[in-house]
Amino acid sequence: MSITPVDPFDPEVAYRAASGRDPRFDGRFFLGVTTTGIYCRPSCPARKPLRRNAVFFPTAAAAVAAGFRACKRCRPDALPGSRHWDASGDLAARAVRAIRDGAIDELGVSGLASRLSVSERHLHRILVAEVGASPVQLNRTRRAQTARTLIEQTTLPLADIAFAAGFGSVRQFNDVMLAEYGTSPSALRRPASAPAPAGRGAAQPRVPEPGSGAAAYRDRARDDVPSSDATPTIVLRLRHRGLYDAAAMRAFQRAHAVTGMDLVADDGAFTTSIPAPHGPALATVDWAAAGAEHVTVRIQPADIADLTLIVAKLRRWLDLDADPQLITEALGPDPVIGPLIAARPGLRVPGSLDGATTALLTVIGQAVSLKAAAVFAGRLVGAFGTPVAGSALRAFPSPRTVADAGVEALRAIGLTGGRAAALHRLAEAIAGGLELSPAADRAETRRALLALPGIGPWTADYIALRALGDPDSFAPDDLVLKKAVGARNAREASVVSAAWSPWRSYAAMHLWTASAYLP
Repeated sequence: MSITPVDPFDPEVAYRAASGRDPRFDGRFFLGVTTTGIYCRPSCPARKPLRRNAVFFPTAAAAVAAGFRACKRCRPDALPGSRHWDASGDLAARAVRAIRDGAIDELGVSGLASRLSVSERHLHRILVAEVGASPVQLNRTRRAQTARTLIEQTTLPLADIAFAAGFGSVRQFNDVMLAEYGTSPSALRRPASAPAPAGRGAAQPRVPEPGSGAAAYRDRARDDVPSSDATPTIVLRLRHRGLYDAAAMRAFQRAHAVTGMDLVADDGAFTTSIPAPHGPALATVDWAAAGAEHVTVRIQPADIADLTLIVAKLRRWLDLDADPQLITEALGPDPVIGPLIAARPGLRVPGSLDGATTALLTVIGQAVSLKAAAVFAGRLVGAFGTPVAGSALRAFPSPRTVADAGVEALRAIGLTGGRAAALHRLAEAIAGGLELSPAADRAETRRALLALPGIGPWTADYIALRALGDPDSFAPDDLVLKKAVGARNAREASVVSAAWSPWRSYAAMHLWTASAYLP
């Protein structure tokens, strides 16, 4: 086997961690065994190889690109994702975040390169050098991991799973799954208790016949053929790493719920809509069904082809890919943040289901209480929101819709003239191309936001924290944060927070939570 391993760390340290089966390193690197062609997580219970037979990779995709298959014993492909690539703003990190959010499915490699303002060749070279895999390989592994989750947790037909995971054909689906896992999709284990999605019977674990594959499903959707099973409700268990403070996340969701757009059940289950290419999807976080290592969600997509993107958005919104152990190692020794982490070790930073929506809601809520902001947002949704099929809820209006509504219509929902004008300008900027996603250039985006009248540093920093998914965003102008760190002004707060980089977003969330403040 010809191997060019990528070592983003000291391989000797990595080998010692793997030899000790230290679970703290799971997801931070992967161990490849040259004599078997298998890659594992560091904590795999299997006998560790000799040092000369061990190579290390920063991602599962890099291991697969080097010719390794996932271990069937420790299931390294089942690990939650990593926020390692969120801590950097360089080209490779932005590309990884974009691919994770489905950019290649939407734009292709050339389109992604254009979006990042580089050539396709340069993008390929950078990712291979820093990540160990090409853009195509990273996306292929992403699809395969989604497909395996659907195979194991649902009874969807394999053809539908291929389409939902983003494969262009059943043959491609079979080939990729064989390369990634060393077996065909039909041979992967399906628990007998897997819940059947609404409107479908049990799937048969077989490769579909010609004419029943993903292309045929796509044709049915395109032709708008009425079908009771066109949009099944899919129940998934989304895994997370380490402890998870579900109570804090539930409290945040409840405090930010918008009437008409969100629904909070008596048991805390939170239902909302998610923007998707084929129309808004309906998603419910079922907190009562959550486990020690997973959060349970129910998803009703407008089209099954949107499922992979929806899952990625849910993971980002719930911050399921955070590594609490890594954050504890960085912030635990700090005299200010350390005790807060000890009290709430699984606290996460709420992300965003849609950057534009989060940004517009942030402006609506400037200088008013959460309750007042929810009232204004509810009026906006009621006036301009889009109905979500299968529910009484409405989706938040698009930036173009808000921009076209005009300042006077925005004032009619109760906003002051200045706030309405700021909201209108931001909506126009987003509709005009301002990107508010994890793949955006954070520095450039912040400058663009601050250039808009009515958008101040606090708003720009908060949008970076949530909409851009920046784990190192800290709002030194925030009154609660300044008081918590004993700073007299934003400059002093910035100096104090510098010690918490690159995880200042988590430090801020701990300070806010300890102060019983939900920004």
